[in-house]
Amino acid sequence: MNKKTVKRAALATAVVLAFGAAAAYLYLDTTSGIRRTGKERCADVIPAGANTADGEAICATLDALVDAWARGDAEAYGRLFTEDGTYTTYVGSHYEGRADITEGHRALFEDFVKGTKLAASYLDLRFLGKDAAVLTGRGDDYTGDKPGLADLSKVQTYTLVRDTDGAWRIAAFHNTQRRNVMERFSFLYSPATAPKAEK
Repeated sequence: MNKKTVKRAALATAVVLAFGAAAAYLYLDTTSGIRRTGKERCADVIPAGANTADGEAICATLDALVDAWARGDAEAYGRLFTEDGTYTTYVGSHYEGRADITEGHRALFEDFVKGTKLAASYLDLRFLGKDAAVLTGRGDDYTGDKPGLADLSKVQTYTLVRDTDGAWRIAAFHNTQRRNVMERFSFLYSPATAPKAEK
C-alpha cells in the first residue's frame, strides 16, 4: 500500500468512528429520560402521618428560597440557612456558614445567575425525628419559559432543622448535576445500578 492509500483509509476509519460515537451519544441522550420527575408542589410529598404543620413550614422555607432567588435577594436567601449551614454547588464549590452563603449568592445574583428563576420538583420528604428532615428533589435555574419537570438537570438534597427560634432552616444543601448520557450508559452496561424508580 502506498502512503496515499494508508492516509485515506485512516481518514475513512476516523470518520466512521466519529459518526459511530456521535450516533451512540445521540441514542443515549434521547433515551435517557427520567421516569420519576417528582411533584410540582412540595406539599404533595409530606408523608402520611407526619406533622402537617411542620411539613408545611418546611415547604414554606423552600417557597421562600425560590422567591428570594427570583428577586436576587442574597440577604433573604441567606436567612433561610442556619448560622452554620453548608451549601455545595453542582460545580463543587462548598460554602460554610450563613455569611459565606449570603456573600457567595450576592455575587452570583449580580453576575452568573442575574435575572434567573428557580424551577423545582420534589421527590421525597423524610423526618429524622421532630426537629430534622431531609427533602430531596430536582431543580434548575432558568430564564424565559419554565422548564418541565422532566427537564430539570440537577438533583438536590436539603437537610432542614428546626432552628433555635422555631423556624425551619436549611442546615445543609447539596446540588448534583445530572449527567444523563453517563447515567443511561451505566444503566445499559449494568442494569442493576438503576434505582428502583427508573427500572
